[in-house]
Order: sequence, then structure tokens, then C-alpha cells
Amino acid sequence: MSNKSRAGALATLGATLGMLGAMIGLAPSAQADACADVDVVFARGTGEPVGLGREGEAFVDALRGALPGKTVASYAVNYPASYDFLKATDGANDASAYLQTTAAACPDTSFVLGGYSQGAAVIDILTAAPGPVLDFTDPLPPAVADRVAAVAVFGNPSDRIGKPLTTASPLFGAKTVELCNGADPVCSPGNDRAAHSLYVESGLVDQGAAFAAGRLTAPVPPAAQLAANVSSGG
Repeated sequence: MSNKSRAGALATLGATLGMLGAMIGLAPSAQADACADVDVVFARGTGEPVGLGREGEAFVDALRGALPGKTVASYAVNYPASYDFLKATDGANDASAYLQTTAAACPDTSFVLGGYSQGAAVIDILTAAPGPVLDFTDPLPPAVADRVAAVAVFGNPSDRIGKPLTTASPLFGAKTVELCNGADPVCSPGNDRAAHSLYVESGLVDQGAAFAAGRLTAPVPPAAQLAANVSSGG
């Protein structure tokens, strides 16, 4: 290699190292800025590939579209989503751990919970269990639960037995939209098996996202009005 080529290579290396050094120096700030305005925690349905699932991906996309100017992150609940339905408690524990960790690191982030089919059951356990039950060992502390702005569940098996999350959870019921697609046999007495796979096509996923967006953008009552509501029992 000629002296001129060697000098050029060293200059390029120096510039690259300088850039890397700058990036490393900026890393703490980048990490601090990583907190989103809204974080969606979604549990996929039985047999869906690892990730948010088709319904979860559509839900997050719709919510982003409904919240212009806000950053929306997502977390795919880590659990088997297999036919061993007792493993839904694994998902509830994982979601709880993620929420607690992220809430501590990101004090201004609001959370949205969502789930489809068995994933809806994961959210049921997380939000309606009165405490540790079976293998669910990590209930949400009240301070973290308060940071959950909305819950959206699709094809929820508990609907089929008359225990929808909207009434089963005193803390989360009013924050919840529960959507069953027609005669979907997972969440209704009907027998339209195809309906269970059509939550995106039916528009119900968009409806759930619109509900969550409304909860996130609703005006906060003034402190004086809140105090009046408390004193009057409102």
C-alpha cells in the first residue's frame, strides 16, 4: 500500500472511530429519550407466531394513526400461546414485569393493554385476578395499574361464560372495551368459527383502537372538579 493510500485509509478509520465515539457518548441521552408517550402491551392468540400477532399489529397501527403527534411503542407479551391454556399465567407474569419495569423507567408513559383470544385471557388474569392465583405470582401494584389508560380485548373466552372483563375487574372495567365478532364461539354462544379469525376484517380492531385513543386524549378534569367529585361521591 502506498503512503498516500495508507494515509487515506487511516483518515477514513479515524473518521469512523470519531463517529462511533460520538454515538457512544450520546448513548445515555438516546436511552433517556427512548420512552414513548404510549406503550401498547399486547398478547397474541393461540398458535400465532411469536410477536404481537395479526390483531395486535393491526391494533398498534390503528392506534398510531389515531394519535398524531404522539409516539406509540409496543411490547409483545412473551408466553407460549399454545394449547396448554394454563400457560396463560406465564403471559400475565411477563406483562406485569414489563409494565413495572417500564413504568419505573418512563414516568410519563401511558399504557394500553390488549389481547386476542387466549391473549385476552392473559389480560383477564393480569387485570381481574384479586391477587396471586395458580401460577400468576406478580400482580400489578396500584400505582402501575393507574398508568393503564385503556384495555382492549378481542374474542375473549371469559365472555363465553358470562364474565366479561368490563364487569369482572373493579379497577379496569371502566377502562375496557370488550369486542366479540358476531357469533364467534370463543366469546359467544354462536357457532360461526370463521368469525374468530376476522377481527381485523370486521373493523373491530379499529374500533378497539379508537376506544383506546379516546381514553388517551380525553381531557383531564381540573383539580378543583376532581375534589368536588370526590367530596360528593361522584
